[in-house]
Amino acid sequence: MAAVDPRVYKAIFRVKSAYAFDIGGFLMRLYCYMTNIGVVSMLTLAGYSFFEAGLVASVIALAVFLISPRIAKLIDERGQGRIIPKVACLPVAGTIAMIVAVLAQAPLWMLFPCAVLMGGIAGPQALVRARWTYLLRTGRLQDPPELRVAFSYEAVLDDIAFMISPALSIFLASAIMPVAGLAVGVCAYAAGAALLTVSRSTEPAPGWARAHGEETTKAAEAAAEEPSLPEGEEAQEGLALPSAARPKSVFRTSAVVRVIFLMLFFLGAFFGSLDSTVISLAEELEQPTIASMVLMAQAFTSIVVGFLFGMVRLRVAQYAQLVITAVLFGTAFAMSAFIDSAFLLFAITVPASLFYAPFLITANATCERAVPGSQLTEAITWINAGVTGGMTVGPTLAGTLIDAFGTQTSFVASGALAAMVAVVALLALPLLKRNVR
Repeated sequence: MAAVDPRVYKAIFRVKSAYAFDIGGFLMRLYCYMTNIGVVSMLTLAGYSFFEAGLVASVIALAVFLISPRIAKLIDERGQGRIIPKVACLPVAGTIAMIVAVLAQAPLWMLFPCAVLMGGIAGPQALVRARWTYLLRTGRLQDPPELRVAFSYEAVLDDIAFMISPALSIFLASAIMPVAGLAVGVCAYAAGAALLTVSRSTEPAPGWARAHGEETTKAAEAAAEEPSLPEGEEAQEGLALPSAARPKSVFRTSAVVRVIFLMLFFLGAFFGSLDSTVISLAEELEQPTIASMVLMAQAFTSIVVGFLFGMVRLRVAQYAQLVITAVLFGTAFAMSAFIDSAFLLFAITVPASLFYAPFLITANATCERAVPGSQLTEAITWINAGVTGGMTVGPTLAGTLIDAFGTQTSFVASGALAAMVAVVALLALPLLKRNVR
């Protein structure tokens, strides 16, 4: 069913043209992953309450959920080089405005417009994966790597940035001044956006998938009448939109994107709930370091497994890979319902993290198989928005349950949210089998 080849990453590092956009994407990730915790750290250290800081962070997450997919759609239609320099001004301006407001001890309401601007992010995870897909699908590379290896490599970079960013933000805010963490983060984002903008040779051309004979979406009327048709049949019928027409959002035309979005929504809600509940448990046990230790252990486990997963050549259908990894992830983390001690916290969540990276890698690869390449930026942004949307719900749910019923009840709810990832995957199995190449 599988073969292991430890040499697969050599082909990744031979693609010198990818260095610039990968470094740029990594710098942009640093800001994206430190935004929420950076805002909370900055505001609380500056004298705002935890409630006020959480409220501002929630507005940022909601803005990312609502705005970033629309930015991604524009990028797919007009190109990264045209859109990224313009939209990068939104989070940069919003962050600078918030820093100035915090230094001036401005009232809370003045922070909300800044938070909305900070949510106008061009998602680096989608931007770099779209570039890899473009380079590989158009045959622009000699001795190219496999796309799933490239996605595994990007998942490792995701996890490294996820592990570094919060710690860096908190350290800078506490060691230098409250605004230092977010100031460094926004500088990294601006530098990363500039690197992606100048890397024109790897930029996906708008509509490149149609030019290279890849699948295209069907006309809006046909999509409404026959939503369950496999996308391969859609391409055979030749129902592509005229080049002058603006295509519908891939979220509306692709059932697979909607299914993955829903799975990742529950994933985001689970982790948002779990993080808050772990903090509550740490306070009850009077062991404040538990939360950071668990996060670091989970991230390290995920990095190692994600790297190893890229070496494995699976001989299993793509839709089956997604369902299997989703079920393993959901089942493993559903055991969180039984956590009532520091020992069980480590014994359950760290081994369960073995399935986190394979699930995300497979979700991104499945998304790539289910949509035209020229809409991949929007599609991946939508599924990442699912995580963000879940993260806005999870902490609120956990806080309500902890205040009303205690920490153990919140762990049960977290386990149920994780289980929903597996439930959605199993219910969507027939749809995925029909629509994933």
